[in-house]
Amino acid sequence: MDINKTDLKDFLDEKVLKYNNPQFIESDPVSIPHQFQKKEDIEISGFLSSTIAWGNRKMIIKNSHKLIEMMGNSPYDFIMSHEDHHLERFNGFVHRTFNQVDLVYFIKALQHIYKNKGGLELVFSKYVTGFSTQQAIHEFKKEFFSLPHPARTVKHVSDPAMGSAAKRINMYLRWMVRNDKNGVDLGIWKSIAPHQLSCPLDVHSGNVARKLGLLTRTQNDSKAVVELDSNLRLMDKDDPVKYDFALFGLGVFEHF
Repeated sequence: MDINKTDLKDFLDEKVLKYNNPQFIESDPVSIPHQFQKKEDIEISGFLSSTIAWGNRKMIIKNSHKLIEMMGNSPYDFIMSHEDHHLERFNGFVHRTFNQVDLVYFIKALQHIYKNKGGLELVFSKYVTGFSTQQAIHEFKKEFFSLPHPARTVKHVSDPAMGSAAKRINMYLRWMVRNDKNGVDLGIWKSIAPHQLSCPLDVHSGNVARKLGLLTRTQNDSKAVVELDSNLRLMDKDDPVKYDFALFGLGVFEHF
């Protein structure tokens, strides 16, 4: 698609306005953390629902609700005060390749992070560098798997340092950090700035970005994220990932 930079920015800004509004919430996994008021409940429910956010969207939301219900609809309280026998309730839980073995480790790792590391925000924010959260994701993964863990579970936290686009963690960070008063992203983390975020890149947003000339790299990997980020920052240096709404909406809802 041949379009000049000003027209492209205007086109995408219009799509951001269309999709970055509360009507978007219900059909998106961001609806899960929106159920909560308490910071830690928002963080934990958001982290768990973003972790399983791949595949059919209705199934993602259904299984996320199920997961939170299994934690008594009080994820932080459950993480902090559960006993081993409470973990039996997760037997049989499965979403795609994420099952109860992975979930039980996630619960233990989250407890460790809140009891000993100051919580999710602190673990991510202490490793943020300049214009990027990508090193922070890499360091977070190391902290997350610092306890004895099943080898199979490691794949459920992506790592940009290993070439991954880390779509789900970038989406999670967008939820936690962006606060544009539009009501979709929750914006409860103040120690990371929106300009440091990376765009959640998946097959939909990648295809749209290529058609619009924002991405030349053919693989959806960490190098593609760097390229896309640098082009989005030319359009808005303070809040580049707002364009995720435009790319996602164009891809999923408009089949652009």
